[in-house]
Amino acid sequence: MIKFLDLQKINHQYQEQFQQKMKLVSDKGWFILGDEVKTFESNFANYCGTKHCIGVGNGLDALVLIFKAYIQLGKLQKSDEVIVPSNTYIASILAILQADLVPVLVEPKLETYNINPDLIQGKITSKTKAILAVHLYGQLAEMEAINAIAKQNNLLVIEDAAQSHGAVSNYKKAGNLADAAAFSFYPGKNLGALGDAGAITTNDDALSKVIFAMRNYGSEQKYHNEYIGVNSRLDELQAAFLNVKLPNLDKENDTRQAIAKRYLAEIKNEKIILPTCDLSGNHVFHLFVVRTSDRDRLQSYLKQNNIETLIHYPIAPHKQKAFASETSGWSSLSYPITEKIHQEVVSLPISPVMTNEEVDCVIKILNLY
Repeated sequence: MIKFLDLQKINHQYQEQFQQKMKLVSDKGWFILGDEVKTFESNFANYCGTKHCIGVGNGLDALVLIFKAYIQLGKLQKSDEVIVPSNTYIASILAILQADLVPVLVEPKLETYNINPDLIQGKITSKTKAILAVHLYGQLAEMEAINAIAKQNNLLVIEDAAQSHGAVSNYKKAGNLADAAAFSFYPGKNLGALGDAGAITTNDDALSKVIFAMRNYGSEQKYHNEYIGVNSRLDELQAAFLNVKLPNLDKENDTRQAIAKRYLAEIKNEKIILPTCDLSGNHVFHLFVVRTSDRDRLQSYLKQNNIETLIHYPIAPHKQKAFASETSGWSSLSYPITEKIHQEVVSLPISPVMTNEEVDCVIKILNLY
């Protein structure tokens, strides 16, 4: 069986260093917000090219904390509108709602699956205060166009960079392309922890200061609470594991990009629509997503040939039961491009530990479909 993602194999190469880090953290006896968290925050800020990195519990919390900190700073108010792609993972929309803001859905481009900048201006109202740009599947959104629209309309721009660790545009990395960015280090990400973990990057000193406090009960000094905060701190042990893995991120992304390059060049089947990208470094292929009109049949065929696939994501956000009343009946709205994407996408195996033989096999089997 060719696994969709072999996490055991990915992490096996780090086992000795993981064991050393576990002993180090255990021997120190400092398990919350210790040296490993501070080191990772410094390392990841340097990696992204930002002034600040704040480690938090997970990627959803990272987004929520950005929005709530902006409310605290007076740059956002409850009930303000935030533009967000209509085909994103549900966490992007949950974060907006949990901060008491209003998500405004905008369709993506069918070719790239990222938000269509040409459609953003038509959704801006007097209540629009921010754009949440999602780098879906590992490909950067069109940040130059998005930032230009934001500047013209005096809007904040936040990156949902949960799937795009290390992606580059104009010599700048994901996490350094907007006012602030949220990352997830869920185990399956390009930079994955061994449990839940997340971070926020920004060059905004005031925003960073508020988030550092808000992640820790709203406290800068113990028992002195300046904000209504939360408990969402990057775990010391997960930070230690991330410190081990971060130096290899670019190399592992190179492997993903090499596999993607082969898929794009060698999969030749008119029933399968390949993703559109220019291989410039702006796509780190967290996922390699194809489309087909008969997804169930393709998945079944690949399973019969011992190739594991997944669907990211089977249900469009506006069709989710959770949003039926929360968002004034989104289910009755029509987002045809989004619906087409969610009905047709299939994610193929791609990871830094795939062998050439496995890649050969995936290509061969798809071409025979």
